[in-house]
Amino acid sequence: MAQTYLPHERPRFLAGRPHVTRAAIAALQLAEVPDVLLLARHLHGDWGDVRSSDALLNELALLLNLRIHSRYALPTGAVFEIVTLDDRSATVLSLRDEPDRSPS
Repeated sequence: MAQTYLPHERPRFLAGRPHVTRAAIAALQLAEVPDVLLLARHLHGDWGDVRSSDALLNELALLLNLRIHSRYALPTGAVFEIVTLDDRSATVLSLRDEPDRSPS
């Protein structure tokens, strides 16, 4: 596996309790990508495939304790979203099109 570039040496915020949906686990296994890799990118400020305006909103969210959102597309075509809640109590990794992405 190629080395992943992380824009910051240390995590930029606390993730809270991580939650990976069942569909996301299956898609990650199919792509042979560990969930911790996407979570590390998110925590280190690599927002993935988001618009520049959304990246700026994430930067603001770090300062104001708002929701942080990242999106990552894999070569398999699967698109993952990671959301850290505004109170930093939980971070959810799910497929973009999943209907229920709430932590349980």
